[in-house]
Amino acid sequence: MRRHAEYKVPGGKLVVVDLAIDQGQLRDVAISGDFFLEPDTALTAINMALNGQPLTASMAELAAVVARRLPDDVRMYGINADAIAVVASRSILLREAKVF
Repeated sequence: MRRHAEYKVPGGKLVVVDLAIDQGQLRDVAISGDFFLEPDTALTAINMALNGQPLTASMAELAAVVARRLPDDVRMYGINADAIAVVASRSILLREAKVF
């Protein structure tokens, strides 16, 4: 099941996530948006950090796993680990929403 969510960081940039949900976990996570990262390889580290996280993970847990997996030399412009956690959490909530 594919999910898409977006989050505009107040005073910052747009963060987008596209992912799959499989067996209660986030899969095939792809973060994108109009933010900047240095080095570019940080995006792969973010995607890998979120991949495999359980649907039950809180925003704090998602932010912590992203922050832990990023090398010390990574610079984020317009976003942070909390913003990434917000957009990932939104994608999870979409799964639980009921359509009438």
